[in-house]
Amino acid sequence: MKTSEAEIIREYGPFDGVERVGGVTFDGTQVWFAAGDRLIAFDPDSGKTTRTIDVAAHAGTAFDGKHLYQIAEDRIQKIDPNSGRVVSTIPAPGGGRDSGLAWAEGALWVGEYRDRKILQIDPETGAILRTIESNRFVTGVSWVDGELWHATWEDDKSDVRRIDPQTGDVLERLEMPEGKFVSGLESDGADRFFCGTGSTGNKVRAIRRPKRGARK
Repeated sequence: MKTSEAEIIREYGPFDGVERVGGVTFDGTQVWFAAGDRLIAFDPDSGKTTRTIDVAAHAGTAFDGKHLYQIAEDRIQKIDPNSGRVVSTIPAPGGGRDSGLAWAEGALWVGEYRDRKILQIDPETGAILRTIESNRFVTGVSWVDGELWHATWEDDKSDVRRIDPQTGDVLERLEMPEGKFVSGLESDGADRFFCGTGSTGNKVRAIRRPKRGARK
């Protein structure tokens, strides 16, 4: 397993009126994050806020190419980003203990924080399709280029790790600097991960995703 220190590229924020940054996702243009009673979007180049949707947004956030998905206590909401309307909901598998959220392979992937698991679920029914065990508290979850990454936050330490999606074995770790923690996690599909900061900074951080050749 390769271990290195995470390289922080940029910090966005603080954001007005935001006490906690939860889930994070990327729609190809904007970064969205969960801010408790709102979803907020910003331009990752300028850092300027571009959209706000008034909707319960407590934990993980995901985007399937058309809709946003947002964990709100014990449910996952499917949201039309154009209208801001919640078009459907499914039960969250952890019943309010859920953390990260990602979209890949036609399914949702849900971090189970204190249960130290990642669950693949059916986005229409919420049925659990697969369970991946972790040895740390799981926060954000992200898929990029067929790789499954997730963030951890336990004992005042955080890292971002690439794992085998079949076995859960840790293949690579990016250790966050002391005092820097990760809640939500999402890739931009290129060389950045966007990371929420929970209640510790009212910011979103961008860290560098290792180049594919460097991960071998």
